[in-house]
Amino acid sequence: MLVTIRGRSRPFRTVAFDAEHNEVLLIEQRLLPHEFKVVPTLDFRQTAVAIRDMVVRGAGAIGATAAYGLAQGARAFRGSDTHKFRGYLDTVYQTLKAARPTAVDPVNAMNQVRAAMRSGRTVKEKQALALAAAEEFANEDVRHCEAIGRHGARLIRNGTNVLTHCNAGWLAFVDVGSATAPMYAAQAQGKKFHVFCDETRPRSQGATLTAWELAQQGISHQIIADSAAGHLMQRGRIDLVVVGSDRTLGRTGEVANKIGTYTKAVLAARHGIPFYVAIPLSTIDWNLKSGFDIPIEERHASEVLGAWGSHQRSTRSERPARRAYVRVANPSSGALNPGFDVTPPELITGIITPVGIFKPKELWNRRRELGGTH
Repeated sequence: MLVTIRGRSRPFRTVAFDAEHNEVLLIEQRLLPHEFKVVPTLDFRQTAVAIRDMVVRGAGAIGATAAYGLAQGARAFRGSDTHKFRGYLDTVYQTLKAARPTAVDPVNAMNQVRAAMRSGRTVKEKQALALAAAEEFANEDVRHCEAIGRHGARLIRNGTNVLTHCNAGWLAFVDVGSATAPMYAAQAQGKKFHVFCDETRPRSQGATLTAWELAQQGISHQIIADSAAGHLMQRGRIDLVVVGSDRTLGRTGEVANKIGTYTKAVLAARHGIPFYVAIPLSTIDWNLKSGFDIPIEERHASEVLGAWGSHQRSTRSERPARRAYVRVANPSSGALNPGFDVTPPELITGIITPVGIFKPKELWNRRRELGGTH
């Protein structure tokens, strides 16, 4: 996507790789919307920390980052002993896998890279295959998101008011995004519509990231408090809900996404509003049989008890805004902070995939089209 900084626009991908220096290049999303900065991770452990600490976040983006991280680790190995290389690579894999346990994209991405490496006979061949496979996963992520946009654009008409939750935009993928893909495609078709961005407490990805994206793209939008969505639905001001997913179960159609998604699905069902989930194929988990088996990440209490913000300097200043954490809650109170929830299939109108739009219960029967191997 194009990013405009001080009046100049240029294209960026959320995740990229510097082969010369063996570095993963990431947009530092914790600084947005006040500062745009690309940062390198110097080895696979730094890459895992970047995923864990949400320098990069979002299903496809952390999938591509894990794929590049696996290739980065593989390329850092010195020696020609394939047995030692195999053991070392497993350490790299497990380190990256543990960084964000709820999302399935990193595991699917790294499995894709490891499968490609099997055809290599030597360590050097395997290293080259790893980077090629990681690049292919990143490019495939972009193609999938573009296809989601083509299928989903028909859901948006002139005058449609869309609600989205969290950030499933190009910042959450390599480019284009999943939930935003139909919006960008509809905009390209000349449609006029409005987007309500849930702020998405506690990390406020809707207010900081989705709103920044839509502003960059020139799409009409407003940020709302998470608790305002029901009121707007009741008053007929929301026509459509589109969200992303960090893991969608192919067997059941259950969807794990940012905490608060389930609440929006219940509200949408109560008011008869279509509720869609947009996903690339890498987000589908074909193995788990129940949403209760999805590992739900418990994040640090500080996210709930306070907030990060910016001491905004003059817009003419060349210096970046200074970030600061502010405690909001009662000083002696603790907090519980589950990062995700699970939405059952009966609350979901459809799943927008690169192949088409399906009912949640249709995924399993269409698994060959959707990349399943069972």
